[in-house]
Amino acid sequence: MWGGRFAEGPSAIMQEINASIPFDKALWQQDITGSLAHAAMLARCGIISKADAEQIKIGLHQVAEEFAANGVDEDWSLEDIHMHVEAQLRATIGEAAGRLHTARSRNDQVATDLKLWVRDAIDQTDAALAAFQTVLVDRAEEHAETIMPGFTHLQSAQPVTLGHHLMAYYEMIERDRSRFADARGRLNQSPLGAAALAGTGFPIDREQTAKALGFDAPTRNSLDSVSDRDFAIDYLMAASQCALHLSRLAEEIIIWASQPYGFVALPDSFSTGSSIMPQKRNPDAAELVRAHSARITGCLHAVMMTMKGLPLAYSKDMQNDKPPVFEAEGLLALSLAAMTGMMREMTFRPDAMRAAAERGYATATDLADWLVREADIPFREAHHITGEAVKLAEQQGVALEALSLDALKAIDDRIDDRVFSVLSLDASVASRNCYGATAPDRVREQINSARQRLAASAQ
Repeated sequence: MWGGRFAEGPSAIMQEINASIPFDKALWQQDITGSLAHAAMLARCGIISKADAEQIKIGLHQVAEEFAANGVDEDWSLEDIHMHVEAQLRATIGEAAGRLHTARSRNDQVATDLKLWVRDAIDQTDAALAAFQTVLVDRAEEHAETIMPGFTHLQSAQPVTLGHHLMAYYEMIERDRSRFADARGRLNQSPLGAAALAGTGFPIDREQTAKALGFDAPTRNSLDSVSDRDFAIDYLMAASQCALHLSRLAEEIIIWASQPYGFVALPDSFSTGSSIMPQKRNPDAAELVRAHSARITGCLHAVMMTMKGLPLAYSKDMQNDKPPVFEAEGLLALSLAAMTGMMREMTFRPDAMRAAAERGYATATDLADWLVREADIPFREAHHITGEAVKLAEQQGVALEALSLDALKAIDDRIDDRVFSVLSLDASVASRNCYGATAPDRVREQINSARQRLAASAQ
């Protein structure tokens, strides 16, 4: 491959450290797609004959069939997927295969291949995210009126609806989809034709190959074209943020499934047992999703540190960009599949959620707000009065709404029987009716809006 420059071949150690075929064989489809576009452009520009281009086209399709059927047979002496495709093409069509690499380098070739792969990964991720959102919306609609405690600091704060809680994750995933879309938009310029680093003297048509490969335009600077891995980092940043969101929901599922909470029952299909304790139902799928977020963010850091301080243009360090990207994509796809399945199949326990909300004096803020609104008491004073009421309820072992009017008036005689209209969980939730709030009508409003957006994005 290196021609006459070297008198001897590489050592076994050099072959092993230099070869990328064990991982970049994942790019074989993108490599063949790029090669087909390149060969067609070379023929159209008169750089190779139409007969050679036709042979190359037929041969590349045969190579694709071979790889699809039998996989890529790794030969470390050929180093990477680009040389494996070319070698297989030569074995298939003979001398004409040698004309394919005219006016390109492995540098612009690998940048093009990886962009195509990342673009495909983004499209697949977006579809998986939309499917997850659909399940979230379905479960939210089912539980638009189911009351649960809303937490701050993992302490019961105010009552909310489960539908409202689930729709919070819908919004997180919506932002994730926008980040992936932004990353896709930025990457969609074709490096093909930048060659090694300086472009080429052949009269190529980069617009043609860019269009053929679905890019918006060719890249504008040949040095940047082969040096750029921003698109990989953009993808990994979006994947990391998405993984963090999945990790937060996974943690909540783990907490909710524990016996002290009992908010959900996990399905058999996403649980495991214990080798020693037969009563156990472990939320292992959720725990692994939680752990995957660490590995995905680690992949981001690996590529960022690989690119840190690299001079222009291409350096062999950049060969190591692909394993973290491939690993992150696989982990994120698996995490999304697991979370979608769990959310679809888990059983929520509304009675346990409501009981927890009642135990936590979650309507205390409603009492304080009533004192401000109806008795014209400054909020700080109302806050103090409410605190005394909560203390009394704790001492008596009852909910706030179970305190007698006489007991409440003993704390502050400005309280009257109208206060009981705001102390129930249902009244508290219904009263929070501003845009984006937890009242069931508002939750259904957001669910309807979400369904419209999902339908629009699917078109």
